[in-house]
Amino acid sequence: MRNVNNILRKNRRILIDLNPNGKAKVHKDKLVELGFSFSYFTNVYRTKKGNTYYFCYEYGYLMLDSGYCSLVIKQEYVT
Repeated sequence: MRNVNNILRKNRRILIDLNPNGKAKVHKDKLVELGFSFSYFTNVYRTKKGNTYYFCYEYGYLMLDSGYCSLVIKQEYVT
């Protein structure tokens, strides 16, 4: 359990570093380069349009067709 939590915390740190303003667009390769693990996330949010967001705690991402990821923060955490 400790190993999984460490991976989730590392994913969260990477998302925080790449998304300082609440919304950002980053290539998937950049996340992989920094050690991001796409297999680990805390929850999934599906929109009415069918988009799937994956979250590591309050920081999340949406995979885009072009190989990019749209980085977001859960709305309730944005001030």
